[in-house]
Amino acid sequence: MKHFFSIAAVALLLFAPAGRASALEPFVASYQVYRNGKPVGDATMQVVKSDAARWRIDLGIRGTRGLAGLTGINIEQSTLFDVAGNKYRPLSQSTVRRALFSGKKNVGVYDWNVQTARWQGDVKKTRRGAIALQDGDMSGLLINLAIIRDAQPGKTLHYRFVDDGRVRNHDYMVAAQQENMVVDELGYNAMRVNRVQSGAEETILWVASGVPTPIRILQRENGQDSLDLRLVEYKGVN
Repeated sequence: MKHFFSIAAVALLLFAPAGRASALEPFVASYQVYRNGKPVGDATMQVVKSDAARWRIDLGIRGTRGLAGLTGINIEQSTLFDVAGNKYRPLSQSTVRRALFSGKKNVGVYDWNVQTARWQGDVKKTRRGAIALQDGDMSGLLINLAIIRDAQPGKTLHYRFVDDGRVRNHDYMVAAQQENMVVDELGYNAMRVNRVQSGAEETILWVASGVPTPIRILQRENGQDSLDLRLVEYKGVN
């Protein structure tokens, strides 16, 4: 079902308090992609129901024609998952990166029967070994969905990232105060969510009550914006 906007709807969303997102539902969202503040392409994120028990989340980022090889942002990611209790449990994950004269692909399988995950394809040798899974482990795409589900003003969020043959603890801080953001003339009371980490990289997401996808996803390196996805529109899918 498409979302139709009106002045009344803008006012309601602008001043509505943020809260937990609704139950998981299929959607498709479009983004404009920026690098160093300049538009360099577009992106699509979607959640689809694969069958009665399984779901899939996809993210495709495409560089502007003629710039694809230069920007290096032609990426397709996908995670097949199910829902176990209130947890999004990954079953398989794939990443495809395309450049002007080359391409890379890797595929991971999360085997919850034996509690291990393993990647193959264009993966470093040091990342090809079996990873012992823990309850609650997620891929990067699933962590985005979990943040939308879990974010509350002032809350700290803890997740374990298991993706691309790597394991990392991801901690996020949700700002106590919300921010007014406008997307396609529609105002949102958005929560800013910062990943807490050391080093030169920084990830920030903005999420809003009732919106199934991030309003904005910003990656920064050495204090400079490197990749910035800004929501253009989204719609539910029956």
